[in-house]
Amino acid sequence: MLVQLFIVFYGLPKVGIQFDVWSAAIVAFSLNVGAYASEAIRAAILSVPKGQWEAALSLGMGKFMVLRRIIAPQAMRISIPPLSNTFISLVKDTSLAASITMVDMFMVAQRIAARTFEPFLLYVLVAIMYLIICTALTFLQSYLEKRSSKFLG
Repeated sequence: MLVQLFIVFYGLPKVGIQFDVWSAAIVAFSLNVGAYASEAIRAAILSVPKGQWEAALSLGMGKFMVLRRIIAPQAMRISIPPLSNTFISLVKDTSLAASITMVDMFMVAQRIAARTFEPFLLYVLVAIMYLIICTALTFLQSYLEKRSSKFLG
């Protein structure tokens, strides 16, 4: 992720593509998460047994209807854990944006630490804030998994 941030922010201007800090961070994070999320969705769709496709097609359903009504609900249930984990990792990875001078929680802590000479306390506070956010997202993930199990069988 760090290398990707550096390539987008520092490397692409060498070939004429320039982004401001926020846009570079959004592009880098989007490309990274998009790759992992698309792989999770692809794997979830492929994990649905082929017999499900064949049975629905033999009933006269079109491919789009089979995907929408039979495959997608099953794949959604399977893809919730990896997609949630990817999102939680994204939240933690946002601290890397400070390396391309984007002001975030970690950058603010670095600036305050440079003035107060108390880096340990500030970094512990930032870590606690990330812990709170990630714990809340983990509870949300657990809720979504339980809900999808009840709703989708």
